[in-house]
Amino acid sequence: MADDFKRAVDDGAKASKAATDRAADAAKGAADTMREKSEKARDAFSEKVVDPAKRAGEALKETGGKIAEGGATIGKTMIDQAEQNAREAFAAMREAASAKDLTQVMKIQGDYLREQSQRSMSQAREIGELIMKFGKDAVAPLRGDGPK
Repeated sequence: MADDFKRAVDDGAKASKAATDRAADAAKGAADTMREKSEKARDAFSEKVVDPAKRAGEALKETGGKIAEGGATIGKTMIDQAEQNAREAFAAMREAASAKDLTQVMKIQGDYLREQSQRSMSQAREIGELIMKFGKDAVAPLRGDGPK
């Protein structure tokens, strides 16, 4: 009877160990599956969200630099144009101051206004072209066709 009892206990221990081993294997398999799926999800998230966000950030940074560069160039050009306009205005005033009569003053003033009108149109065109160029350069990185 003691042998039967011992055998029953041993059989129960073997069955318990086998059940525990199966449960451990199942838990390990589930943990491995969860780890693999979480790695795939992380990789997919990185590929679909993180990487495009990084590229967008880099493109925005490049665009910001282009905008700053364009703004500085346009500002310098406008200052150069203002200096030119001031020089022309003072030249016309000097010429008018040395005029012999009112008719000559009126002619000098008319010539100055005509030249200034042409100069203003030319300067506006130049600024417009600069703005268009810098606008194209600034959005090129966002469209993905900027230089790398």
